[in-house]
Amino acid sequence: MKAMTVAIMALQGAFAEHEQMLQRLGVDTFLIRKPEDWLRHKDGLIIPGGESTAMLRIMKDEQLFEPVRSAIEGGLPVFGTCAGMILLARGVEGEERERIATMDIVVKRNAYGRQLGSFYTVAPVKHIGQDVPMTFIRAPYIVSVSEGVDVLATVDGNIVAARQGNQLVCSFHPELNEDERFHRYFVQMIEQAM
Repeated sequence: MKAMTVAIMALQGAFAEHEQMLQRLGVDTFLIRKPEDWLRHKDGLIIPGGESTAMLRIMKDEQLFEPVRSAIEGGLPVFGTCAGMILLARGVEGEERERIATMDIVVKRNAYGRQLGSFYTVAPVKHIGQDVPMTFIRAPYIVSVSEGVDVLATVDGNIVAARQGNQLVCSFHPELNEDERFHRYFVQMIEQAM
C-alpha cells in the first residue's frame, strides 16, 4: 500500500474511532479542527457521525465549509458516516438548510425514529462482503439516489450505503465495530484516486 494520509473532521462526534480504525490499517491520519489543519496534505477525508447541524455551524464558524466543499468537488475522496452522510447529501427530506451537498442522494434524518434510535444488524455490502456489522444510532437512511450513484447496501428495504465517484456514505457507524472492511474499501478508493 502506498503511503497515504487521511484527514478526519474532528469538530464533534465519533472521530477517534475512525482514527483508530485507519491506524490499524497502517494509514496516517490527522484531525481537522481549524483552517490551518485543513492546509495539511491529505489524500482523503472522513466526515464522522455526530450532530450534523452542529458540525455544519462549526465548519462555517471556522471557515472550513467552502474549502471542504471545493476539495470534494475537485475529487478528494470522502467517506461520510451518519451525520457525514447528511452533510454530503444534495437533499434532506423536509429541510432547506445549506450543506456540503456534493452527492446526488436525498436522505431522511432520524429515519428510524427516537424509540428505535439505535440498533445493530449485519447485512451484505456490495464490493465489501457478506455479514458486515452495522451499528445504527439515530440514523438517517437514503430515500432516493440519482443516476451514477451505486447503492451498496440496504436494510429492511432502505438504502444505508452508497457510492458516487470518490464519495462513500453510510447510515451506520462501521468505526464502532471490529470489522475493518468498510475502511479498507475507502482506502482502496483513495489508492485508485492517487
